This record gives sequence, structure tokens and C-alpha cells, in this order.
Amino acid sequence: MSYRDYVVAAYCVFAVVMLWDFVAPRLAIRQQVRAARLRAMRASNAGAQRRAARAPADASLSRD
Repeated sequence: MSYRDYVVAAYCVFAVVMLWDFVAPRLAIRQQVRAARLRAMRASNAGAQRRAARAPADASLSRD
């Protein structure tokens, strides 16, 4: 391997590492944001189900 090949390989490795350092945190943040949204949606749906379970069965009929 000549010196030029070594330098080109080193720059290629450097570029790949820098690209990974740029992409990896964004992927992790996207995953965490998605998990938080799903958790909030589940909590919202559970709250709606609890409210529906507590409501009287004939609530729509009592509005006369």
C-alpha cells in the first residue's frame, strides 16, 4: 500500500465516522420522539376509555 492509498483510506474512514456521528443522534432522537408520541396516545386512549366506562349508560337519553 502506497502512502497515497493510506491517506485516501484514512480520509474515507474519517468521512464515514463523521457521517455516522451526524446520523446516529438523529435516529435516536426520532426513535425517542416516536416512543413518546405513542406513549401519549396510549395514555389519551386509556383516559377516554376510563371516562366512557364511568359515564352512565343512558346519558344520551337524559338530555331531553
